Amino acid sequence: MDLLVHFQKTLRQQRLLQPAEPVVVGVSGGPDSVALLDLLRRAGFHPHVAHLHHGLRGADADADAEFVMALAARWELPCTLARADVPAYARQAGLAFEEAARRMRYGFLLQTAQQLCIASVAVGHHADDQAETVLMHLLRGTGPSGLRGMAPVTPFETLAPLLVAPDGMPVSCMAPLRLLRPLLDVPRAAIEAYCSAQGLPTRFDRSNLDTTFFRNRLRHETLPYLMGLNPRISERLCRLAEVVRADYALLEQLVDTAWKALILDARPDAVVFALEGWRAQPLALQRMLLRRAAWHVRRTLRDMDFTHVEAAVQVAQSGATGAAATLPRGLMLRVGYATLSISAETTADLPETRPWLVPGTRVALPVAGELELPGGWTFSVTPEKAWNLEAIAANSNSLAAWVDAAAAGAGLWLRTRERGDRFRPQGLGGVAVRLSDFLINARIPRNWRDSLPLLIAGTGEILWIVGLRLSEAALVRAQTTAVLRLEAHPPSVW
Repeated sequence: MDLLVHFQKTLRQQRLLQPAEPVVVGVSGGPDSVALLDLLRRAGFHPHVAHLHHGLRGADADADAEFVMALAARWELPCTLARADVPAYARQAGLAFEEAARRMRYGFLLQTAQQLCIASVAVGHHADDQAETVLMHLLRGTGPSGLRGMAPVTPFETLAPLLVAPDGMPVSCMAPLRLLRPLLDVPRAAIEAYCSAQGLPTRFDRSNLDTTFFRNRLRHETLPYLMGLNPRISERLCRLAEVVRADYALLEQLVDTAWKALILDARPDAVVFALEGWRAQPLALQRMLLRRAAWHVRRTLRDMDFTHVEAAVQVAQSGATGAAATLPRGLMLRVGYATLSISAETTADLPETRPWLVPGTRVALPVAGELELPGGWTFSVTPEKAWNLEAIAANSNSLAAWVDAAAAGAGLWLRTRERGDRFRPQGLGGVAVRLSDFLINARIPRNWRDSLPLLIAGTGEILWIVGLRLSEAALVRAQTTAVLRLEAHPPSVW
């Protein structure tokens, strides 16, 4: 394969870039991003190099940044370098490192492109990455949306609600910007052969060998095993993504038509369909209309579990007036006399005897002091200079708790539950259980669960389900050296 010829053909056929158009290129220093940068340069474009130091891997990451800057200087290309503390952000946001790094990396690329007034960002994802992505989605559970894999062109506005800048602040997409993947049909082996033939220096990221990361396990263990069953498995997975992507595009056109015909109201906090018209749609369109409505109201909701969608569809199809179904992130589907609505729930319908948070809330607590909560409630943090273990054990106020200050880590947060949360309840000897299972076993009503305040340590661990149960990690023991008293205070009565 003459990769340069193939690359230029891909750009023309998919209309990815206009001749000599400027483009921001995410460059890690690995073979894929270095090859992409060289191909763009040789094809007559004007690439702007962008590199994010993730704040991990110490001297190796420093060397990667120096390598990228030196490469840009050698080719006389402009370069933007930024540094982020991805591990800290992952802990604060309660995310896996891979997801936190992805959000910060794309946030940095979006921010760079906007600052430079450049409309396109290119990254070096290739065919092997695509195969891994499809397989990963398949194993985690997905529908057609996930089986599409990565698209050659993605509008940044669909990604922006989840992205953060290197300083941890949210970023927004202020103008139409595109994320391009020009090498998506090129195998890793062809890219490495191109780098070798062109004499291109590259870097190797040792963390790519760490099989504690899910994607790395797929790359080094699962795919090699599947190749023993079918040597062309990567090609087959990429072909599956291509076929499903075309089919899904047709479905989206049908959804667009149905949406325009059925929508009665579409506010930031609610979408209302004509019930009879929605029920007349094929099942596939019913599912997709509900997913689109949920995304319209909660832009940070990446996807909904199949069970949530199916439960909602069943209620919407056959429920009588007043029937309702709970969706993730505080969303509720309700059947009206002639309408079907998907709306964001507030804390107004919850008992006033407890503090509540709006689903999706995440807020840092002061080191010492009070934080205002919805409904006039406050939450206080008080470092205790003296404490008594017997008094703590005898505490009868479910809205007050004493925790080991060492468990707080870099700082405390309050947030609502998120998918995948696990909890180590006091009394189980440190055994972690799924938070959803714990709440079910504790007989917490379903409509309460998304609004319960959770006290989160700087490490991301749940220390207290406020008003319900402490974590084993938070307990004050005889050897504890510092204690924090936490309490939710109801509204003052005048």
